Amino acid sequence: MRYRPLGGTGIHVSPYCLGTMMFGAVGNPDHDDGARVIHAALDRGVNFVDTADMYSAGESEVIVGKALRGRRRDDVVLATKVHFPIGDDVNRRGNSRRWITTAVEESLARLQTDWIDLYQVHRPDDATDVEETLSVLTDLVRAGKIRAFGCSTFPAEEIVESHHVADRRGLHRFRTEQPPYSLLARAVETSVLPVCQRYRMGVLVWSPLASGFLSGAYRKGRPVDLTTGRPALNPARFDPSIPENAAKLDIVERLVEVADDIGCTLPQLAIAFTLTHPAVTATIIGPRTMEQLTSLLDGAAVTLDDATLNRIDQIMPPGRNAYHPDGAWSPASLTDLARRRRSVEDRAAADPPPVPAP
Repeated sequence: MRYRPLGGTGIHVSPYCLGTMMFGAVGNPDHDDGARVIHAALDRGVNFVDTADMYSAGESEVIVGKALRGRRRDDVVLATKVHFPIGDDVNRRGNSRRWITTAVEESLARLQTDWIDLYQVHRPDDATDVEETLSVLTDLVRAGKIRAFGCSTFPAEEIVESHHVADRRGLHRFRTEQPPYSLLARAVETSVLPVCQRYRMGVLVWSPLASGFLSGAYRKGRPVDLTTGRPALNPARFDPSIPENAAKLDIVERLVEVADDIGCTLPQLAIAFTLTHPAVTATIIGPRTMEQLTSLLDGAAVTLDDATLNRIDQIMPPGRNAYHPDGAWSPASLTDLARRRRSVEDRAAADPPPVPAP
């Protein structure tokens, strides 16, 4: 395993980051099995583990904490996240100082650790000034509770704004970004990844298997059971009769040919593709089982030459998405009608009355 610098933090991480979203009630509820997967990954050279407080309502952090308790904690770069609602209280969510101050203590307790190596803001928060978020995160670094902090699924313009605010206010800045990136979702190549390079940010990408479409489990012409597993959580995302899904399956068939020609599996091709981009530090893999982990790590030696990358560009052009990755790019300016439609009264007040004809 060759380790890579995590932006300008001075921390070095494995290019494979073990994601634990599927540990707990949402995926694999067996705590001992989750610990075995984590230990196996560490034994193979993985030193980067990513979780979040909202994964299975904190259960994922509990599993990770149990697995790393003791000597293995010092060997791991541990990342977690804050933002999404935890419980029904309207203030137990978001990126405010009030919530982050509480949330970090709860994550530290579940993880059974004194510090978090990388604390990430899971999504932008339109209700909170980014200065407030950067201020509390800076205080947590100075208090020794976290070593560095980053953002996740931020549009390029908000990343740039955060750096300007940090410079202007003398605050620490986001050191990493965690965007969705895969063979089927390449939009971040347009501006997010170049911005991260410009600001020397580490990048750890999520959903490199495109919610399972690049796992090999979903193929054109094969029936999909929409009542179990991931399809049961969101049938519309996997129903092959929906045109967007049918288009993804067509692309998958062409990518399978590429993988076969270079002698690897489709998931191994997908992971190798993300790691080829010079802006990407690590790719988050999210196995539920030991078999899935082993298969993905066995692809560590796969490299993609220019001819293969050119074939991929012909199949899925750079900078384009074949689907909307988990609602990742839905800013309030698009989802809140009031942000883009003035009321009749507002228009009447803003528009000058017509000039009467002479």
